[in-house]
Amino acid sequence: MTQEFTTISPIDGREVVRRAYASEAQVSQALANAQSAQVAWHGLGVVERGRIVSEAVDRFVAAKDEIARAITIQMGRPLRYTPGEVAGFEARARHMIAIAGEALAPVSVAAQAGFTRFISREPIGVALTIAPWNYPLLTAVNSVVPALMAGNAVILKHSNQTPLCAELMDRAFREAGAPKGVFQYLHASHDTVQRLIRAPEIGYVSFTGSVRGGRVIEESAAGRFIGVGLELGGNDPAYVRADARIGHAVETLVDGAFFNSGQSCCGIQRIYVARKRYEEFVERATALTQGYVLGNPLNADTTLGPVVRASAAAEIRGVIAQAVSAGAKNMIDPSHFTEASESSLYVAPAVLTQVDHRMRVMSDECFGPVVGIMPVDTDEEAIALMNDSPYGLTAAAFTQDEEAALHIGRQVRTGTFFMNRCDYLDPALAWTGVKNSGRGVSLSAVGYEPLTQAKSFHLRNI
Repeated sequence: MTQEFTTISPIDGREVVRRAYASEAQVSQALANAQSAQVAWHGLGVVERGRIVSEAVDRFVAAKDEIARAITIQMGRPLRYTPGEVAGFEARARHMIAIAGEALAPVSVAAQAGFTRFISREPIGVALTIAPWNYPLLTAVNSVVPALMAGNAVILKHSNQTPLCAELMDRAFREAGAPKGVFQYLHASHDTVQRLIRAPEIGYVSFTGSVRGGRVIEESAAGRFIGVGLELGGNDPAYVRADARIGHAVETLVDGAFFNSGQSCCGIQRIYVARKRYEEFVERATALTQGYVLGNPLNADTTLGPVVRASAAAEIRGVIAQAVSAGAKNMIDPSHFTEASESSLYVAPAVLTQVDHRMRVMSDECFGPVVGIMPVDTDEEAIALMNDSPYGLTAAAFTQDEEAALHIGRQVRTGTFFMNRCDYLDPALAWTGVKNSGRGVSLSAVGYEPLTQAKSFHLRNI
């Protein structure tokens, strides 16, 4: 009997999608189709591939309203924000298409009489992208578009929470005239995902998700000698120096902590504030947080929607309770947010003070609307605390002194360092992490490297 899954909307608990998992026959056919299509796809050349992928992006963006509503219904982000993810998808895709010609050009070496020498960038074959629900388009586009532009075929496995996103992407590629097998999606169980990773047709795996999930991916790929890109989340810090523009810092960091109900791998979870600005920062951050509107994400005035599922809500409330029991103070009265309750997926935001690194909120990833704020006395203290984490995805400093920011950034162990902003991916820059935030890289010209294989040509003229 064919297995199936259902997608339950966090908005109201109703079933919004029911799909069958791919059968073994469908998986085998998808792998065969991808491998067969890839050679001809690579043969088209980067310009023609770019034309087709660009047309697919055009088709996808044209359905922005439909896609935005689908995201909201499946995972609960307020509808006022989900069109922005479509825009982000487009921006990243267009950038990676634009730089493909230069990024994929052969690497020249010093001329040597009597020889022709260069390094070409060959496709790895078939790439498997495993994408999560929290940013269903942005996490997928990071590998899907550059993999296609590099001449690879792609199979996308999306989260069971957001299966419509994979289907809508597939529709756009079909409408754009992409050759059969070049882009495919599979609704797959965990066992089937492991089978895909072990399949000889797969030459690269891109995974965005939890540390536990990343370990499973690595174990499944063990002994295959293929590339594996892992983006595994964070416990991202920010430092507000005494010279910061405090209003800008508050507005940016509160949004960085609570956007998408805090369900962001690069969201801000820890804030360290110069002691002389600490009380002012906390006061203004508390006031701004109390202005959020928690409720049905389909309503125009909602700025904070539900978290994805009941287990997530319980985990978030547990992190808050553990901090408070250890001496933290929650500056936000949950009763201010009438939609919030212990049995609800609607979780009130929490601004925690009197925190320390014994508390989970300051030492581990919490995928929810929770932030801890600590005072610090020096840059050196802030740097030490920012580094006191098993994660290293992004970090930020708020200051008017760029030299100070560079000094701090060079000492913080992180994949991306910001000054006066946070929670953002620039497609021109490499997206990567250190420590438990994973390994590998996507976006930028560097992001093409794991999706290609270097091939040396050494030709002697006689």
